[in-house]
Amino acid sequence: MADFDAVVIGAGNAGLTAAATLQRAGARTLLVERHNVPGGSGTSFRRGRFEFEVALHQLSGVGVDHQPGLRTGLFRDLDIVDRLEFVQESELYRAFVPGQVDLTLPAGWGAAVDTIEDAFPGNGIRARAFFDLVRKVTVWQTAAQRGRPGDQLDPLLFAYGLRSAKDVLDEFFDDDRLKFALGAYWTYLGQPPSQLPFLDFAMILYVYVQFKPWHIRGGSQAMSSAILDSFLRAGGTVRFNTSVHGINTDGTRVTGIRLDDGETVSAAEVVSNASLPSTYAMLEGIAVPSAARRDLGSRRVGVSGFVLHMGLDASAAELGFTTSTSLLAASTDDDVTFAAARSLEPTRLVCLSSYDVAPIGFAPSGATHVSLTTLHYADPWTRLAPAEYARAKFAYAETLLDMVEHMTPGIRDVIEEVDVATPLTMMRYLGHPGGAIYGYQQDFTETWLFRDSDKNSHVPGLHLAGAWTVMGGFQPTLIAGARVAQQILRTARTETTA
Repeated sequence: MADFDAVVIGAGNAGLTAAATLQRAGARTLLVERHNVPGGSGTSFRRGRFEFEVALHQLSGVGVDHQPGLRTGLFRDLDIVDRLEFVQESELYRAFVPGQVDLTLPAGWGAAVDTIEDAFPGNGIRARAFFDLVRKVTVWQTAAQRGRPGDQLDPLLFAYGLRSAKDVLDEFFDDDRLKFALGAYWTYLGQPPSQLPFLDFAMILYVYVQFKPWHIRGGSQAMSSAILDSFLRAGGTVRFNTSVHGINTDGTRVTGIRLDDGETVSAAEVVSNASLPSTYAMLEGIAVPSAARRDLGSRRVGVSGFVLHMGLDASAAELGFTTSTSLLAASTDDDVTFAAARSLEPTRLVCLSSYDVAPIGFAPSGATHVSLTTLHYADPWTRLAPAEYARAKFAYAETLLDMVEHMTPGIRDVIEEVDVATPLTMMRYLGHPGGAIYGYQQDFTETWLFRDSDKNSHVPGLHLAGAWTVMGGFQPTLIAGARVAQQILRTARTETTA
């Protein structure tokens, strides 16, 4: 038996930042990860002469020189700023619907307004007013989440707190093409604008426009490795290729964990970066509290993803990629688009990430590394017989390529390497129910107005972190892990001085 002050289960984004924050503050911490590398979704892998980014499309919240962000906050605290090379993108994305929409939005408030006015004359003033609302709502809810709401912004809660992104877009704009283009970031949250809280949509749009979209040279694996190195330099202990099979308790609070080989590790605090259902299922010696059961029963597992990782024997310029991110759809009707995610009918949505418009170093000279991602639920895949799975997988992959051919004709002709991941791949790799990539379904019931899961597991000594407790995505989960660790440290200091 080994003794630690804290154990962190899972070396995903939140697990890494939680472990590093705890260890750097002097808490003896063990990090346990069943994979052989850190990162969870924040990893990369090789095929032929290409390295493929697993999941990071754009990193938000990095910050710019005149305004602090991750670089001057969390990354500075972990002493990894100088160990990472950041690559800034100048555009948010290219929104594309064949024959209807082809608009590239720049990463700047004023520039975005000018672009919208040029493409949709007469809408510049509306866009300026809409962006002003996005800024105000985000500033207000950021202050409110920190317990410091500004009185002058309080009315925004009552006016917009329970409205959907679609409802607000309809309030400001009449043209469905423009509403599609402005709402395209919904794909990063896994819910169409009609189901997506405007508060969440405003937040994600704000952080990308205000702080710009970024990549990291070496991909998300470079970031994950840097955070792990920060943890190890502070004296932390990590166990790779190791699974946690139980969270031990004395009947009232957590006492440690049980590993897959039967070894037990004692610790007063356990942070879980696993899904909430998996975390509670690991509890031993105590019944799952009724409050936790009620909480779990009121939530729905979110969407998964289907991804083509491709190495192309042509440069980004030769392929006509002018922006790193393109969001393609078959029509401007986002509800129809999202409904297709529950069947094996041809996809109606593709997020195309070209990692060599602003190169991150994963493709050889003259080639490019691209991922094609669509949102998809696991249910249609779990119903397939094993003999049907491979055929269905590659048939569905062809529908993503069919979609992209509208924007980039001939892309099939330059495919050198390809790797296909389905929701079942996500289930196996992440260990998440349904292969969910954003945790629970990000609808109104999951907003910070109604949920507080990252602060209360209902079991003393057990702490929850990651995409199943906050808005999904890299920035929210990175911050969530550090925040949980800081809560543990504050409590420990309070108990010591009491």
